[in-house]
Amino acid sequence: MLNDSDRRLLRHLQDDPTQPMTALAEAAGMPLASCYKRLERMRAQGVLKGQRAVINWAALGYSVEVSLRLTLDKTEPRAFDEFIAAAREVPEVTEIQTFLGRVDARLAVIARTMAHYQDIYRDRILTLPHIADIEALMQVATIKDRQTLPL
Repeated sequence: MLNDSDRRLLRHLQDDPTQPMTALAEAAGMPLASCYKRLERMRAQGVLKGQRAVINWAALGYSVEVSLRLTLDKTEPRAFDEFIAAAREVPEVTEIQTFLGRVDARLAVIARTMAHYQDIYRDRILTLPHIADIEALMQVATIKDRQTLPL
C-alpha cells in the first residue's frame, strides 16, 4: 500500500506537521506537486486521518488528570451504547476507550483542581448509565507521550 517515498513523506510529516508544504516536499526529496498528490492519496485511503493541535491542558489550568476504569452492567443489551453516548457529553472527558475483559471502558478525565474533579465525578461521572464498578487512577506523571512510530 505505501512505498518508500510515502513512508519518507510521513516520517517528515510526523517530525513537524506544521512545516510549510514546500519544506515538507524538500525534506522528503520530492517535487511539490508529488508531495500534494501523495498526501491527498493517503488521506483518501485513510492513512492520514487529519492534523490537530495538541494542547497542554496543565498550561490552561487543568492540573488534575484521572483515568477511570469502568465495568458496566451488561444485563442491559444497550449498556455500552448508552454509556458511551452519555460519556461523550461530559466535556472534561478527553478520551473514551472500550476493552474486552474485566474492564469494559476507560475514561480520561481532566479537572482544574481536586475539588473540581470531585464535582465532575459526583455530578457527571456517577450519573452515567449502567456503571457496575469504577476505579479511579490519579495520574502522577506522564513518562512517554509520543504518537509517532518509525516508518
